[in-house]
Amino acid sequence: MKVAVVGTGFMGRTHTEAYLRIPGVKLVGVYTTRGISTVDKAQFGVTVYTSFEQMVSETKPDVVSICLPTHFHKEYVLKAAEMGVNIICEKPIAPTLSEAREMIETCERYGVRLFIAHILRFFPDYQNISHQVLEGAIGKVGVVHTKRMVGHPGGGNSWYDDPAKSGGVIMDLMIHDIDFVRSVNGEVKSVYAMHKSTPGIEYALITLKFENGIIANLEGLWGHTKSLETACEFAGKQGMIRTNSEQTSSVRLKVLSTADDSAVTTIPLSPLNHDPYRIQLEHFINCIRDGTDPIVTTQDAYKAIELSLAAIESARIGKPIDLNKFHRVNVSGGKTL
Repeated sequence: MKVAVVGTGFMGRTHTEAYLRIPGVKLVGVYTTRGISTVDKAQFGVTVYTSFEQMVSETKPDVVSICLPTHFHKEYVLKAAEMGVNIICEKPIAPTLSEAREMIETCERYGVRLFIAHILRFFPDYQNISHQVLEGAIGKVGVVHTKRMVGHPGGGNSWYDDPAKSGGVIMDLMIHDIDFVRSVNGEVKSVYAMHKSTPGIEYALITLKFENGIIANLEGLWGHTKSLETACEFAGKQGMIRTNSEQTSSVRLKVLSTADDSAVTTIPLSPLNHDPYRIQLEHFINCIRDGTDPIVTTQDAYKAIELSLAAIESARIGKPIDLNKFHRVNVSGGKTL
């Protein structure tokens, strides 16, 4: 299968390197919006194009990976769909619900597949948490806590500082955990959020109340002194399962028994060479080959930005958001976000 990558930043390079390790996949081209003089062409090993249309016409890829800033996603998804090419697009799907709907509908109209890269679903410790919880290892879940803290991504990437383009810390960073907890817990009933932003720092705390009564508290920070710090914890009636990036890989994922606090079951993680980006892209490629449904659907991606936008709105007005009302208003076109 022939693939091309759109974008030569960090995620573009990540996708490129991953494709080179997938059997049966041939990287045929890379497109840059930065200008050819800014790209180290040798690192990609294929022709680097400055025209998307030329790249697609000359290389005829079966799928393109769109690794551009969020506000460019719609433009290039529509271009690819109109040229009959399947699409893997980085998260979030789009900065607005109306753009997301247009992207999904356009791909359906042209008969091409659209996949949104919510990478957290493919990390081994989060996959293990999902499996253990859904298998009932800790009983009925009551409370979930997540934390995701990174350095501020701005600086040379000024688009992150524009909420209309990036969605800020909630849509760009916390959407990882928003999507993950929804994949495990089901649909959300209400959202309440707090948000604080100063130059170089952006923090948010989100509380999700699910239809089944589970409460999830999600914490996110841009401006952390470390490159990355994450944590995830599910508490149920029969125990607790958690992972923390600050602990060593051999004990990062634990199941704690409520009957005996000292009873700790360590869940073995995948080998250190497990590459979630390669696994994710290979999964999407196989979905195209086999005509099967992906782990992350376009509906999942749409719901992730719907929850993110509801959290942003909740923080703005200082009140909880009823998701059913929020969804009806936005689908009907009564409000633009």
